[in-house]
Amino acid sequence: MAVTKIKPIRGTVNKAIAYIIDPKKTDDELLVSSFGCAASDAAAKEFEWTRNLGVQRGMQMPKVIARHLIQSFDIGEVSPEQAHEIGKQFADEWLKGKYEYVIATHIDKGHCHNHIIFNAVNFVDYHAYRSNKRTYREMRQLSDEICREHGLSVIPPSQSKGMDYKEYTEAKRGTSWKQKLRQTIDHLVITAKDWDDFLKLMQEAGYEIKPGKYISFRAEGQERFTRAKTIGDNYTEERLKERIAGRNPRKLRMQTGRKGISLIIDIQNSIKAQESKGYEHWAKLHNLQEAARTLNYLTENNLLQYAELVAKSEDIHTSYDRTGEELKAVESRLREVQPLIKNISNYQRLKPIHEAFQKAKDKSAFRAKHEAELVIFEAAKSTLLAVQGDGKLPSLKSLQTEQERLMQEQQRLYDERAKLKKEAKQIDTIKANVDSYLSPTASQEQEIKRSSELE
Repeated sequence: MAVTKIKPIRGTVNKAIAYIIDPKKTDDELLVSSFGCAASDAAAKEFEWTRNLGVQRGMQMPKVIARHLIQSFDIGEVSPEQAHEIGKQFADEWLKGKYEYVIATHIDKGHCHNHIIFNAVNFVDYHAYRSNKRTYREMRQLSDEICREHGLSVIPPSQSKGMDYKEYTEAKRGTSWKQKLRQTIDHLVITAKDWDDFLKLMQEAGYEIKPGKYISFRAEGQERFTRAKTIGDNYTEERLKERIAGRNPRKLRMQTGRKGISLIIDIQNSIKAQESKGYEHWAKLHNLQEAARTLNYLTENNLLQYAELVAKSEDIHTSYDRTGEELKAVESRLREVQPLIKNISNYQRLKPIHEAFQKAKDKSAFRAKHEAELVIFEAAKSTLLAVQGDGKLPSLKSLQTEQERLMQEQQRLYDERAKLKKEAKQIDTIKANVDSYLSPTASQEQEIKRSSELE
């Protein structure tokens, strides 16, 4: 798993970059990369140049001139090379090819961790980076997604919420009693046939059980019992019984075996049964308003069979995944186009200054006066030569046209993905409601049976 944090830089960027690219910390700079700038402390000049261009376009100079992002991994979880690649992927996707950055992977502390320093102003539209609670939360979510892609563990939000530092640190190291208890319970509720079987399996897993108002568990070697309710709302005795009942194989058979029977009729019959005492608890959890909303959705979308509901859910999720892949492809190309535009523009803008430097009699004095411009020109020239190779660079105009097209496509995909995300969330809720209505617990099934017999 990766833990991320971000800090502002208000002082000297070159010192911060010099620190993170230290050869002693980065395997002699083999674990140093960059985007849109030099992979050295000279990048600070390029950062400053971008910020100054922003000021020329009417932007107010930001107090925070750069950001320092740290991404730390557990001991032994990743190799230095893998940590570096994950860090680059994270920086590329988070900064969307708009911000210059330098990334360095440190291996001097016993665990791999990435340092990413990026400019506070982007070189595409010269807007300043906004850092707040929302962006930080989204940044962590992206880091977690990338970790999952690479087979790394993450701390589920519901489990990490409310942890103190000690508990969180223990959880990271896999030594937390609560963390181990969660993992054991999550594993056993899937296989348990019923509540008694679950308790038996917990005992076989090495847990002592203390019943009472709040059921508690104690692992071998643990000093005190842990109340199940203290590890999350999903672990109370009531909720555990619901989870076990919901995973009963009978439920799957009921869901998949419905052929030629209308969902609408099935749900309506289930709702009628809530008038009985056996359904009092169920009625509290699934009120009539929610049931009505579910029925309306099924009717409006002409979903009369369970298989049709499943198919629609799969279609929405497939479309959501497809737009995600298309968005990645567009943003990948933007990360190629945007630095090219920047470097070609800088090369053309600063070429006269470089030519004047070549003709200057006192080159030392000229460089001292125009150091920043010459550093930017030389960086642009070096980058363009590397990109060009044996071929020919596209024109600035054609690149700008392509950038505009890509940004329009990017926005279209953003909008489509947001719409599909909303639809996916909605149908997941509807399907969960249907599963709940049509797959009650054994006692509830008896009530439905009695209700049907009375009709």
